[in-house]
Amino acid sequence: RRHRLKGHCEMRKILKSPGKYVQGAGILGEIDEYLQGMGRRLLILISRSGTKRICPTLDACFQGKDYELHYERFQGECSQTQIDRLTAFDVIVGLGGGKALDTAKAVAHYAALPAVIVPTVASTDSPCSSLSVVYLDNGEFDHYLFLNRCPDMVVVDTAVVAKAPVALLVAGMGDAMATYFEARACRASGSDNQTAG
Repeated sequence: RRHRLKGHCEMRKILKSPGKYVQGAGILGEIDEYLQGMGRRLLILISRSGTKRICPTLDACFQGKDYELHYERFQGECSQTQIDRLTAFDVIVGLGGGKALDTAKAVAHYAALPAVIVPTVASTDSPCSSLSVVYLDNGEFDHYLFLNRCPDMVVVDTAVVAKAPVALLVAGMGDAMATYFEARACRASGSDNQTAG
């Protein structure tokens, strides 16, 4: 992103991104290799559909290795109630769509723990962002939670994402197109952004 220097016309160029980005088909089967040094007690926030599709892969990956896995079912909303109910371990791992990932990022933020994000769909830009959209328990928008940093690691198993419903891929294309127009408007206005803050 760009940020206008006060009193100057030139722009600073600032990159805000995850600490590490890992992508590949079947990568979830070796995710333990990328978690080394981050902690051994993992709180894995996962959706109902993700539990059926991904838990067997994770269980096989971590079998016989020095990790403790605690699966927590995502309840459907990234609400303050859901964020507050989750307890801290060593690492927060979020698997699923945008709301599940936003919840994992928020939990990691409040607990000051590393966040590892594993998107299972390509419908939003939530995986790499330093923002969580928080809702009320009834699904109404509540507030934006601006995080201190982007996730520590994003792991994209392309084989998993490729099996997601086509409608979610189309939604991701729409989100990317909307981001282009949002960025163009921000640049044209010369306004500050959160990156420089």
